[in-house]
Amino acid sequence: MRDWTDVSIDWDALDGEKFADERQAARKLEDAVGLSPEGRQAASDAAIKLVEKARETRHGGGLMESFLQEFGLSNKEGLALMCLAEALLRVPDAETADDLIAEKIGSGSWVEHAWKSDNWLVNASTIGLMMTGSILKVDSRAEKNPGEYFKQMAGRLGEPVIRTAVKRAMRILGEQFVLGRDIESAIKRGRGWKTYGKVKPLFSFDMLGEGARTEKDAKRYLDKYRHAIRVVAEKRQKGSIEDVDGVSVKLTALHPRYQAVRQAQVMEELYPRALELAQMAKDADLGFSLDAEESDRLVIQLKIFDRLAREPSLAGWDGLGIVIQAYQKRAMSVLEKLIELGQETGRRFMVRLVKGAYWDTEIKFAQMNGQTDFPVWTTKPATDLNYLACARQMLAAPDAIFPQFATHNAHTLCAVRQIAAETGNPPYEFQRLHGMGEPLYAAAAQTYADLGAVRVYAPVGSHQDLLPYLVRRLLENGANTSFVHAFLDEDVPAADVASGPFKAAATLDRHPFISIPAKLYGPDRLNSKGMDLTQARVRERLAEAQKAFDENAPYACGPIINGDARTGDGQAMHSPADREFTVSTLHEATEEDVKTAYKIAHDSQKDWNAKGGPARARILRDMADALEANTDRLMALMARETGKTLPDGIAEVREAVDFLRYYAVEAETKFGDPVRLPGPAGETNHLGLAGRGVFVCISPWNFPLAIFTGQVAAALAAGNSVLAKPAEQSPLIAYEAVKIYLEAGLPKGVLHLLPGDGKIGGALTELPGVDGVAFTGSTDVARIINRTLAAKDGPIVPLIAETGGLNGMFVDTSALHEQVIDDAINSAFGSAGQRCSALRVLLIPEEIGDLLIEGLTGAMDMLTLGDPSDPATDIGPVIDAEAHEMLQEHVKDMESRAKVLHRAPLSAEMAAKGEYFAPTLVEISSLDQLTEEKFGPIMHVMRYKRADLQKVAGQLADKGYGLTLGVHSRLDRFADMVRAAVPVGNCYVNRNITGAVVGVQPFGGEGLSGTGPKAGGPHYIYRFAAEHTVTINVAAQGGDPELLSLG
Repeated sequence: MRDWTDVSIDWDALDGEKFADERQAARKLEDAVGLSPEGRQAASDAAIKLVEKARETRHGGGLMESFLQEFGLSNKEGLALMCLAEALLRVPDAETADDLIAEKIGSGSWVEHAWKSDNWLVNASTIGLMMTGSILKVDSRAEKNPGEYFKQMAGRLGEPVIRTAVKRAMRILGEQFVLGRDIESAIKRGRGWKTYGKVKPLFSFDMLGEGARTEKDAKRYLDKYRHAIRVVAEKRQKGSIEDVDGVSVKLTALHPRYQAVRQAQVMEELYPRALELAQMAKDADLGFSLDAEESDRLVIQLKIFDRLAREPSLAGWDGLGIVIQAYQKRAMSVLEKLIELGQETGRRFMVRLVKGAYWDTEIKFAQMNGQTDFPVWTTKPATDLNYLACARQMLAAPDAIFPQFATHNAHTLCAVRQIAAETGNPPYEFQRLHGMGEPLYAAAAQTYADLGAVRVYAPVGSHQDLLPYLVRRLLENGANTSFVHAFLDEDVPAADVASGPFKAAATLDRHPFISIPAKLYGPDRLNSKGMDLTQARVRERLAEAQKAFDENAPYACGPIINGDARTGDGQAMHSPADREFTVSTLHEATEEDVKTAYKIAHDSQKDWNAKGGPARARILRDMADALEANTDRLMALMARETGKTLPDGIAEVREAVDFLRYYAVEAETKFGDPVRLPGPAGETNHLGLAGRGVFVCISPWNFPLAIFTGQVAAALAAGNSVLAKPAEQSPLIAYEAVKIYLEAGLPKGVLHLLPGDGKIGGALTELPGVDGVAFTGSTDVARIINRTLAAKDGPIVPLIAETGGLNGMFVDTSALHEQVIDDAINSAFGSAGQRCSALRVLLIPEEIGDLLIEGLTGAMDMLTLGDPSDPATDIGPVIDAEAHEMLQEHVKDMESRAKVLHRAPLSAEMAAKGEYFAPTLVEISSLDQLTEEKFGPIMHVMRYKRADLQKVAGQLADKGYGLTLGVHSRLDRFADMVRAAVPVGNCYVNRNITGAVVGVQPFGGEGLSGTGPKAGGPHYIYRFAAEHTVTINVAAQGGDPELLSLG
C-alpha cells in the first residue's frame, strides 16, 4: 500500500471554502452553469413535455414515492407511520408494542388520507390504519391508558389481531423501501423488472446500515460488502463496466472512528478494508463507489479516494467511483481536484452527482457549533444551479470522469441533456433511487431514444437498518415544495413543476427563515464562535498555541485586587495530564486580602450600579469579545491545568462567552428604566431592579472558565460588585480571565480574584457585609455555606447553589439501540465523567439488557484516553490524585458488592504519566447500592422489569437529587411517566443529558442538587437583584397632568 502522506493534491485546501459566505458564492453560480438563454428555454420546454407525458401515461410511481406524497414529515400521520415503521419491528415485548400501536395510530386522523393516493397499497394501508385508529379511539380509556385498553380490545377479539396485523403491515411497508432483504433476492427482483425504453435498468447496490459503533459492527458490515461484491460478480452481466451492476460503500460502516481528527488511525485501519473491497470489485470489473456522507468527512474521504486512485493494484480499472453532493458549496472545487487527480493518474472515475441527503443535519450542526456560515446552500434554487454547474464540469472532462447524474427532477434531467449536447455528448448516465422517479424515467424513455440505461440506487437489507435511510428520503422529498411531491399532482401546472432555478438566479440569497449561526439567538445576542476540528489548519493552529503555552510555563498567578496582580513565591500547580508538568505557581490569597478586596468592592458598587443596565451590557459584550479573541490560548491553558480535551475546551470558552452576552441582554432589558405599573388616577407606580451590593462567587474546577464567568457575569449584570474565588485546582484560568475582563474595560474595583483553599471560601462567606453568595460545587459544602449565612447577624442574604446529582437515564424497548449507546457513552464518560450533569446510572429493560451491554462494552473499547491537547483524544484525566483514589476505591467496593462488567483500554504509559482513569461499566442489582454521586467516568447499569418501572423510578427520586434525567423511548407516554416520577431540573428525551446551552436549556436542579434559579435562564438574574417600588402621589402637586390632559 502507498504511503498516504505522499500526495500532490492539497485536499485540505477545500476547507477554506467549507463555510463560504452564501451570498458571495451564489453570485458565481449562473455563469458557471453556462447555458445560453436559448438553451435554458429548450431545457424548460423539454421538462414541461416530460411532466405532461408522465401525467398522460399515468405510469404510477413506486410505493415509496406514493407514500412520501401522502405521508410526509409535514403531518402527524406521516410522523406516526415513520415512528411505527422504525420502532415496532424491533420491540421484543408485546406490551410495549401494544402501547406503541395505540399511541401512534390512535393519534392519527387517517380519514383525511383515505383514497387520496394513486397507489392501491397506500390506499389500502390508509383504510386499515383508519379502521384501526377508530377502534383505538372509541373509548376515553384509550387515551388515559392506551396499553391497558389495547389489551382489553385484543382480549375481546380473542387474539392480538391488531398487533399482528399492524406488525405485518409495517414489515410489508418497510420491505417496499428496499430492493431485497439480501443481495441474492435484490438481484433476482431487479433482474425481473420490466424494461422502460430499450434497455433494462442497472443497479448500484447499497447494503443498508449506518455507522459502525463497535469493531464487531464494522467487521459485520465488511463481511456484508464482501459477500455482496462476490454475488454481484458471480451474476455480472456481459458488457463494459458502465453497462453492468455495481456496489456502493459507506465508509462509516467500515470503521467506528471514521473521523478527520483520527486521520492516521483511519488510514491504518479503515483504508485496508476499503482497498480490499476495491480490489474485489476490480477483479470482477465492477463499479465501486464511495458514498457521500456528512460534510465533516469530505476531506478525509477524498484522501482515502486519492490513495485508492494511486494504488498499483488498482491500475487499469475504471470502476473506482465517488459521490459528490451538489448542496455543498465546495462541490465545484472538489470536482476540479478530482479531474486533476484523474489526469495525474491517467484514470477515469465514476462520479455520481446527487443533491445531498443530510441537509437538515448540516444546518443544525453549523448552528450548534457556531460556524461562520453553512457548508450547504440554504435554498433549493442555489442547490439546483450548483448541480448544473457541476454537471457542466463533469461533462467537460470525459477523460477523467464518467458522469452519473442522480436526479428525480424533470428540469434537471433536461438541463443536463442540454449541457451534454453543448459539450459534444460525452458518455454519461442517469440514476434514480429505488421506488422513486419511475414516472419521470418512463416518460423520458418514451421521449428520448438515446436515454440509455438508468441505474437504480438500490438499498439492500432488513427492516432493522431501514430507519436512517427512510428518514433521509422523507427529508429530501417529503416537503410540499419538493418536485417529487408535485410531479403527478394535476392541480400543479406542468410549467410550475418543470420550472428551473434560473428565474431565481439574479436574486439568489440565503434562506430568509434560516438563521445563520451567528444570529441563531436573534438580533440582540450573537452566538459564540466555534471551531471546526475536522479542518487540518485549525488543528495545526491549536497545536502551535499549545506549544507556545507549554514553552512559557510555569505561569505565576495569585489574587487580583483592584486590578493589581499579587504574585510571588507560591505553590507549584501540576497538570493532571502530566504530573511532571508544572502549569503555574500560585500565590494564595490571605484573609487580609479578603478584607481589603471587600472594602474596595463595597465602595465601588454604587457607581457600578448607577451606570445602569445598558451601560453594563456594553462592557459585558466587550468582555465576551475579548475572551473569544483569546480562545486558542485559553484552550491550551485548560488542557494543561484541568485536562480539558479540545472539544471540551472549545465548548468551555463558548459557554463563557454565551453567559456574558446572555446576561448583557438581561441587564439591558431588565435593568433599564423602571417599569410603570397600573394604579389609580393621581399617582404613579414604578418597579425597578438594582444590584444588591457585594456578591461572593465560588466556582468549581470542572468548568473553571464557564461557571466562573457565568456567576461573575450575572452578578455584574445586575449591578453588584464581585469577590470571586475559583477552585483551588484551577486558579490560572480564572486569573487569566480576570485579566482579560479588566483589559476589556471592566472597572477594576468591581471584580476581585481571591484564589485559595477552603479557608478563603470560609472567610468570604463569613464576611458580615456580603449581600449574596453564588456557589457551584458539592452538596456538603453548599450546606456549610447555607449554615454560615444563616448564623450571621444582619441581613438575610440569598444563596444560589448548584450542586451534584445522581443522574439516571431510563430506556424502554422501543428505543433505538445505537442512539442509546451513543448518548450513554457521551453522557457518562465525556469530560471524564466530571460534569454534575453526567450520567451515573443507566436503567434498561431486561428484554434488551444483554444487547445494550454488549454495545456499550464494544463502544468503550473504541475510546481513546490520552493527552487532552491531542485532537484524537476522547477522554482526558480526572482532576487530581485524590479524585483518582476515590474512584479506584469505589470500583473496588463495586467489585465486592456488584459486578464490574468492563473497563475501557488505558495504556500503562498514560496511567503512569497522569491521573487517567479508565471508563468503567458496573452492573448493579438495586439502586440501594448507590448512595451518592461518584464524580468520574463510572457508569452504573441496572436492569428493570417493566412491571417495576414506577417502583424503580420512585427509588431514584427518593435519593433526593434532582439535577438531570434522560429518557430514551419512542413512546411519549413512557417519557411523560418517567418525568413525572423523577422530578429534576433538566430532563432530556432521546439525546444525551449533558451540555446545556445558555439561554436554550437553562441549567440547575432541585432538592439535593441545588436551590435554583437556573443559570443561563430568564429568572437567574433576579436572584442577584433587589426590587424597588416607587409610588408618587402626583395629585399632591396640584392635580394629575395625565388626567387633566384628556380634556
